[in-house]
Amino acid sequence: MALKTVFVASMLLLAIYSQTTFGYEVKCENLDKETCAFAVSSTGKRCVLETSVRRSGIEVYTCRSSEIEADNVTNVIESDECIEACGLDRKSLGISSDALLESRFTQKLCSVKCLNQCPNVIDLFFNLAAGEGVFLPKLCESQEGKSRRAMSEIRSSGIVMDTLGPVGPVRLGEMAPEPATSMDHMPYEPTPSPY
Repeated sequence: MALKTVFVASMLLLAIYSQTTFGYEVKCENLDKETCAFAVSSTGKRCVLETSVRRSGIEVYTCRSSEIEADNVTNVIESDECIEACGLDRKSLGISSDALLESRFTQKLCSVKCLNQCPNVIDLFFNLAAGEGVFLPKLCESQEGKSRRAMSEIRSSGIVMDTLGPVGPVRLGEMAPEPATSMDHMPYEPTPSPY
């Protein structure tokens, strides 16, 4: 069992760092739309695919370095296997946590294959989830249905609730009224300075 784990870990490290050992430096600006999304440059900046429309109406894709730095990952063009295993799209524009709202995407992201074989993708979405106040392992637990407690903890946090989507349908007329206690009627008296 231990030998198998060591072998898998060795192969994973070899796959991640093979591009750097061959002397190839990833520069986001040199990547096409088929390789840009989910790539990390040789400087550790994540690549982002953007689109613009020319006057002629033709849509043009460009790849550039974002300001988002990958943690301990450099010089990587994500493999087709990881793109498929994690439910990603090569033509994804920008970098966003919106995909975490979709349960199908989250199920693929939390799959054993994606979690164990795609550290670059997991690093990206771990950080995106954290930016939304979500701990990715807890989100994965709740998606798998393995832990009712994990789901209740995620739902009980007001910060995280928005990332899980609405609890039920909401009609425009049913929006919450203003707070019952208003401070508008209270006189404002500044606190005297202690100096």
